Amino acid sequence: MKVDFGKLQKLDRRTLLIGGGVGVGLVVAWAVWPRTYLPNLTAAPGESLFGAWIKIGTDGHVSVAVPQCEEGQGVFTAMPQIIADELGADWKLVGVEPAPLNPLYANPLAAEELFEQALGGLPEQLRRSHAARTGLVLTGCSTSIRSFEDQLRHAGATARVLLCKAAARRWGAEWQSCDTAGGQVIHGNSKLGFGALAAEAADERVPGDVPLRTGEANRLYGQELPRLDAPAKVDGSLLYAADVRLPNMVFASIRMGPIGETELVKLDRAAADRIPGMLSIVTTRDWVATIANNGWAAERAIDAMRPRFKTPEEVINNDSIASALSDALNADGARIHEAGDLAADFRGAKVVSAEYRVDVALHAALEPMTCTANYHEGHLSLWLPTQAPGLARAAAARAIGIAESSVTVHATMAGGSFGAKLEHAVAEQAALLAERIGRPVQLTWPRGEDMRHDRYRPPAIGRMTGKLNPRGQVSGLLAKIAAPETGRELATRLLGSDPVVQASLALPGKGDPSAVAGARPFYAIPNYAVDHHVAAIGVPTGYWRSGAHSYNCFFVESFLDELAHAAEQDAVSFRMAMLGGGTRLARCVQMAAQLGGWQGGQPGSGQGIACHAFRGSYVAVMAEARLDGRKVKVERLVAAVDCGRVVNPDLVTQQIEGGLLFGMAAALAGSTGFTENVADVRDLSELGLPTLADAPDITVELIRNAADPGGVSELAVPPVAPAIANALQSASGVRFRVLPLLSDVE
Repeated sequence: MKVDFGKLQKLDRRTLLIGGGVGVGLVVAWAVWPRTYLPNLTAAPGESLFGAWIKIGTDGHVSVAVPQCEEGQGVFTAMPQIIADELGADWKLVGVEPAPLNPLYANPLAAEELFEQALGGLPEQLRRSHAARTGLVLTGCSTSIRSFEDQLRHAGATARVLLCKAAARRWGAEWQSCDTAGGQVIHGNSKLGFGALAAEAADERVPGDVPLRTGEANRLYGQELPRLDAPAKVDGSLLYAADVRLPNMVFASIRMGPIGETELVKLDRAAADRIPGMLSIVTTRDWVATIANNGWAAERAIDAMRPRFKTPEEVINNDSIASALSDALNADGARIHEAGDLAADFRGAKVVSAEYRVDVALHAALEPMTCTANYHEGHLSLWLPTQAPGLARAAAARAIGIAESSVTVHATMAGGSFGAKLEHAVAEQAALLAERIGRPVQLTWPRGEDMRHDRYRPPAIGRMTGKLNPRGQVSGLLAKIAAPETGRELATRLLGSDPVVQASLALPGKGDPSAVAGARPFYAIPNYAVDHHVAAIGVPTGYWRSGAHSYNCFFVESFLDELAHAAEQDAVSFRMAMLGGGTRLARCVQMAAQLGGWQGGQPGSGQGIACHAFRGSYVAVMAEARLDGRKVKVERLVAAVDCGRVVNPDLVTQQIEGGLLFGMAAALAGSTGFTENVADVRDLSELGLPTLADAPDITVELIRNAADPGGVSELAVPPVAPAIANALQSASGVRFRVLPLLSDVE
């Protein structure tokens, strides 16, 4: 194909894709369409800019721009640590700030993993460039270090070289003979601080080849440096979205209708007006908001009004969800993964089968959805915690009919998320309220709305079938997964206005690869197949920490334990025999068993083990658990982790510990049923989440190696539930196949 670049540069994206869908020629043309993105980082007085990532002040401080949402995972420390290591900075003088929206900070890896259903079928070249060309700044799927490490290292190295060039010019030396450490440029006995050189260094020319730091001396990479966000969190000075205060600002609360096509039909305005501090009411077709001079009054007014909504025609409840999943499982599925000849292996053979189920899970972050909006003279400003600031900006702009360029997003830290803050409904609502009332407004969803209008982790059923050969090894495995098309739903909801995504989703196909993520065996099983049975449950679903890995690991690792019992083999030995080519995962299994004092999973031992591999990392978890009356008591969790090179071991340990507890909470609780299109759970206290008194003894072992960094923040979540279920089987002799555990026997 011959491309006329002169004409190509005059086309916008919409023109390029109109008339013929995503044809190969147009896709290739757009992928090679030249664009240049310039940094838009702003320097304060006394600061000098070094590209899109670094600012250095005359006092020697180094400020690092971080485009990722800090939601507790430590990204506001790990990313600056990579730059500070390459730069040779003094950690005591390193700070961090949220990066402005810019395609330079796009995260293609997160886009590919979050929106696999929409982008996975596109040509590789377009898939790589799509995130940058659409400005997809995203936090998710444990991609922060995996996506940005190389850019951060080169940014730090470039600034180091420029500082060395400025110092060398003063000393009349070669810049290659200079080095940096502790915030100074060093040449023999001569030293100059970064602050004294910053302005001159910013004007130096970058050489063609910027060397990365080598050797072990004066390195910050790999050290357990203190978190940069910890002091402000401890003393309370850190501003979250709910702490934003603007002149003339008011507060809003909201009540939305049930799931499905609904409409506001009745409310008691007089009752709301009797609440002290109440100012006004804003209604739309499917929600109503109260405006007051304080948040408490706004919430009380919403309750006092007792809004009533039209009941949707399609009734959603526990029975309808269960029926949708069962019907889907018994219908034809779409084959997503396969190897070998499973049909031949199963033909006439004696097989082992089991069926597992997981219920809906909530995000239940401590911080509910919140956004502050100010609309003034055609410009909208938003303050909110968001994992997708560009998508929030676009959605808010559409909500009030203005251009995206007229919207400024001030991203705040998140008080937890687990995937919930990829969604942007609260930004749309706050923007509309600010436009309607003509004053800055802070909208916070009441806890009940946060529960009732979550984008839930979907329920799923896994029907597993396996065959053992005469040597007791698994020769065939069939996984039939009934679950919603959450990947398609997420892409449609968040990227629905993108013509590339629209065209991709319109292409023929069946099944959602993201719905069966984690079901493809990483064991050496010669014949296997994974089928997705699409279930339309009527409940909105979204991304939840570790996605479908959270339930598919439960299906696979629980079933592997059942196969081990059928083969009359020890569960650890059974797994190790199938991990000959997976040495990193095998080492994790072996390490977890050794650290946990594995007794072979004998009856009465209360020990269970499970492992998993995804996002370039490997983990094994050994659990000790037992039944305590009608409750599950988890006494111990031992995790062995291999996630490649580690930027900050303390951050990794924190994330593994948090993931273990999050996975345990999801195994034991954190679910909701539905009645008449409304979630039954309205408050955190109703979720039955484990308390501090329920926390088990936790041991985490990091297995070091020099491989590329893998994902960490979600890694420990998937194997916890099967490890606990396997432990309960060894403790009680009963196999539990439903999450939350004991939910089907209450």
